[in-house]
Amino acid sequence: MDSVLETGGELALIAAAPHQVPHDLPHRRLPPGLFAVPSGERTAAIEGTMDPGLWPPALPAEGLPCPLHGTIGCPIPDRAAISVLLHGLTGPHPRYTDLAGTEAELLHGLTAVLAWLIRHALHRAVLDGVTTVERLLHAVVRWAEAINSTGRLPYGQLRTAAQYAQVAGRLRVQHGQGSIGMAWFGHGLRWAEAVHDAPARATLLSDMCTLVRLDRDTTSTLDHAQAVGAVDRRRRWVAVLSHLYLARGHALGGDTAECLRQIRLARRGLGRLGDRDRLEAPWLRGADGEMWLESAVGGALRDLAVVTGDRATARRAVGTTVRSRALVPPSMRGTHLLLTLRLADSWACAGNPQAAVALVSPVREEAMRSRDLMIRAELGGLHGRLLTDWGGVPEVRDYRLHVLDPDV
Repeated sequence: MDSVLETGGELALIAAAPHQVPHDLPHRRLPPGLFAVPSGERTAAIEGTMDPGLWPPALPAEGLPCPLHGTIGCPIPDRAAISVLLHGLTGPHPRYTDLAGTEAELLHGLTAVLAWLIRHALHRAVLDGVTTVERLLHAVVRWAEAINSTGRLPYGQLRTAAQYAQVAGRLRVQHGQGSIGMAWFGHGLRWAEAVHDAPARATLLSDMCTLVRLDRDTTSTLDHAQAVGAVDRRRRWVAVLSHLYLARGHALGGDTAECLRQIRLARRGLGRLGDRDRLEAPWLRGADGEMWLESAVGGALRDLAVVTGDRATARRAVGTTVRSRALVPPSMRGTHLLLTLRLADSWACAGNPQAAVALVSPVREEAMRSRDLMIRAELGGLHGRLLTDWGGVPEVRDYRLHVLDPDV
């Protein structure tokens, strides 16, 4: 319709914006158990200085839409105003009735703070953001509970809580705390389901799928990947996610034909994304989208090569991972490290342990210090293949000495 009327995507923007609480949502009190989360500190001072260079100019930002108005585009209060608003929410005795007049501004501010924290903590591998995220998350959940007690649906609050829960879970995974991460993903999923937030449900299920895949649980990986696709079959970006996670699951199971079929479907789907898809999933646009897709495909091909022992598949994983790694921006150091380890592992699977050692040696110490579950899984797999399959190769013997005795 946009192309017919030459509206430049405006109709897609309007269609993507909820504006008000959707009509199909219940207007009854939600069960009290929905607001039960682990106890946390009531104060929520933001750790670190708000770097103006990381501060979002408007919403959406970092893939986070406005919890009230979707992706239509919302202004953000200035940082001084946000500090005042947050104090009213996170103080020792918040008066929730006083927040009614500034509800939209406060939700805008909370989303902006979360976008800033994502840039600060996730992209730059700074691990001091989890306390702030979880403290603000507890404050939002208490606010939602207070609104729910009046008989009004805490729509924007629960959408915001789901966003915060996802970031809290990812930060916990970066800390090596997968169980806590999974717990936050589960809370976020319940909140997203309560307000029919399909994008949040899809991405939370994707994160849960990643964690069960790290346990090499093929059945659970496939179940979660299928659940992603079932969230909303009309959203093409959701289908792309589902195809890629299905490819990872079938790779674990050694099903070459189905793994490759899902990869083809994902590539085809990425090329067919529309305006709403790119608004809701901005990480799938342009070079970011290519990097993300090639990274997932490379991981699937490497996993498939591990299970089948097929070196041709491993060589395909090398090429795909090289492409994705070249697209990683400098600020995403953790992603670059992960892909370096995966590339080295792909070379080991392809029968070239010398190339694997040459790649991993410069980043070995950094990788061994990391607590990130995904990085540790990549490093563990690589070490297992190098030391078990190629232990007699001189370069691998030397590398093994450094692993066992870092002072050598």
